[in-house]
Amino acid sequence: MEYRFLGRSGLNVSALSLGTATFGGGSELFRAWGQVGVDEGKRMLDMCLDTGINLVDVSNNYSNGLAEEVLGKALKEKRNRVYISTKAFFPMGDGPNDQGASRVHLIEQCEGSLRRLETDHIDVYHIHGFDAVTPVEETLDTLNTLVRAGKVRYIACSNFSGWHLMKSLAVSDRFGWARYVAHQVYYSLIGREYEWELMPLGVDQGVGALIWSPLGWGRLTGRIHRGQPLPELSRLHKTAEAGPPVESEYLYRVMDVLEELARETGKTVAQLSFNWLLQRPTVASVILGARNEAQLKENLDAAGWKLTPSQVARLDYASEQTLVYPYWHQRAAAGWGVNRNPPMSMIPAAG
Repeated sequence: MEYRFLGRSGLNVSALSLGTATFGGGSELFRAWGQVGVDEGKRMLDMCLDTGINLVDVSNNYSNGLAEEVLGKALKEKRNRVYISTKAFFPMGDGPNDQGASRVHLIEQCEGSLRRLETDHIDVYHIHGFDAVTPVEETLDTLNTLVRAGKVRYIACSNFSGWHLMKSLAVSDRFGWARYVAHQVYYSLIGREYEWELMPLGVDQGVGALIWSPLGWGRLTGRIHRGQPLPELSRLHKTAEAGPPVESEYLYRVMDVLEELARETGKTVAQLSFNWLLQRPTVASVILGARNEAQLKENLDAAGWKLTPSQVARLDYASEQTLVYPYWHQRAAAGWGVNRNPPMSMIPAAG
């Protein structure tokens, strides 16, 4: 297993990590993803540890806390062999302060996560979304307090826009508080918007990317084909509307190249999709989700080899997206001879 620094921190994390949104299955949405219980969770963790994975990702709102409970019980004596990443932001009750990134909510949710995970500290604690009401200073002061108290080791964010992240980093720098070292983001071969602003920001500010839904909300599993209906057991029947929209012809164009490469390399479509991400700038770890042990085994084989530069280029070309303003203008400026950005070859591939 390859290990990469998590952003501009001293923490080395495995290039692949285990996502546990499939643990618990405590609601209709999460049951569509998976219903992994404690016993199967233990076996899946053992499989990950055997390959060198040292980072496990969860959230307080996955199955309303049940995923954290299952993970805590599955870990037990293995706790000192893995780093736990969890999150807070989304509603955990019906009260007016049961959501967001206020001091009250974050402290309450951190304590709740520690209790459910049966641990005394969280290794990477994320703000799961940007709170536009709570002052950024309040959120970051609270996170810094949790770090100083030893309850949290590193802080991170998730699903922020560029100005959300940059403002937060500037506030941390101003007061000398703990700084976001990672940004958990949606990024896939069919969802490359992360590259437009958040990736350059990550390079400039030393923020590593942890990738969620690397298979494009379940579309890059190799089970979707041009001219054929969705597989009967696809989770997309229940979850497609909750995820990013994808135009059919664009998806099939990417799938055509993935299937060609699968025949050339002997790898699966999913493994190719993961491997492409592992070669992108700023990516510290790609989070693998799995409904069962067989699926996890396939996904774990995405590491330990590399697509060739020409194969990467074919996937880049097939998955290129139409830029929105100001990014199309910036690309045009480069065509007009105004190029004040470093070439991709100068940007480090790891976080």
